[in-house]
Amino acid sequence: MSKRTVELELATPGLDAQGRPARVPLGATGPAGVAAAAGATNVGPSEPELVGEHMLINLGPQHPATHGVLRLVVELDGETVVRVIPHVGYLHSGFEKLGEYRHYNQIIPLTDRTDYLSPMANNIGFALAAEKLMGIEITPRCTVLRVIACEMSRIISHMVWLGTTSIDLGAFTPFLWAFQQRELIYNLQEMWTGARLTTSVTRVGGMMADVPDDFVTGLREFTQSFPRTLAEIDRVLTRNSVWLGRTQGVGALTAAEAINHSLSGPMLRASGVPYDLRKDKPYLDYETYDFDVVVGEHGDVYDRYLVRLEECSQSNRILEQALNRLPDGPVNVDDPRVILPPKSRAMNDMEAMIYHFKQVMDGVKAPVGEAYVGIENPKGELGNYLVSDGTAKPVRWRIRPPSFINLSALPKMAEGHLLSDLIAINASVDIVMGEVDR
Repeated sequence: MSKRTVELELATPGLDAQGRPARVPLGATGPAGVAAAAGATNVGPSEPELVGEHMLINLGPQHPATHGVLRLVVELDGETVVRVIPHVGYLHSGFEKLGEYRHYNQIIPLTDRTDYLSPMANNIGFALAAEKLMGIEITPRCTVLRVIACEMSRIISHMVWLGTTSIDLGAFTPFLWAFQQRELIYNLQEMWTGARLTTSVTRVGGMMADVPDDFVTGLREFTQSFPRTLAEIDRVLTRNSVWLGRTQGVGALTAAEAINHSLSGPMLRASGVPYDLRKDKPYLDYETYDFDVVVGEHGDVYDRYLVRLEECSQSNRILEQALNRLPDGPVNVDDPRVILPPKSRAMNDMEAMIYHFKQVMDGVKAPVGEAYVGIENPKGELGNYLVSDGTAKPVRWRIRPPSFINLSALPKMAEGHLLSDLIAINASVDIVMGEVDR
């Protein structure tokens, strides 16, 4: 990729010693504080140097540009950011502690409410960890449906990020385009799960339901129309001079700095590190899909935008492949100790009724042990760590939240930039406070 900066020499008219016009570079001052260039004269004195105290301001937790109840205590020298201290915890809900008092399937609704912009992916991450703990092998149809759910979640999350970041930087039309595409996927989510936001789509050992008949047709139509919207957004933003000025060279992190801060997802890949769990630690048969890991060069806000925009195209490719290979068959494992029997059987067959009663009252018991599963969520590596003591409730549930860890790099990225740049840098992290605070 070629260098993207354009160097301009700013100057003002002046006169040299012979009285001829001369260009006087702005900002160059001589010993007496007078602009000087090759003996130029007739130039007024420079601005006096102003000395002032640093100022502390609160950005948030009610400010719309903090994308949730995030409070940033900012130390300013004029308009230059000297230091940023993020204050979190305003949305703390105690999800991990609540999970210790619930059966494994009862925890799934809690995962909806962490990263509520990609709920289906959160459901799948937890289900994979519980299934690893219990040694459950899901069906081929369930595997493909979970890939579809993960990539739909990725597109939803990136469209929300693109729209809100555009609003933060003054571009309104891409916000409308992005949210329109999000609503189309929400329609499909509602068709599948009955909910648009809190889906609870998974169960340990399967899914809450199979997709309806019109789902595959609707998703196929979306994959055909979605690239046109991406092309429009690319046309309006990617080479827009205002967008370039607000994003290029702003909040840059080198590959070493990104790794040192334990970043993941687009934040890490924008700095040039080609790490994607779908390729490096495959799950759900992702190694059998043909897609590219999108990597940036400069690690700034602009590269994070490019990475997320192209990831939407790659997710669209994966969705097309998943639809083409979606097999017939059951979505749930054939084990009445794990999956509830159908209501019709439970009401007419004594054995099914007993299984239903035992599972609802006692839950699905996991063997003693521990398990960790990380998946490539839209914001980075989402990890679920479970510890079992042999009962139907985990003795410990711990989430590795990508938003929380990525947010830790904000003070480093913002230092030395202007206050207006802080808005762009914070937006580029793509945090969701339900996941940060948990």
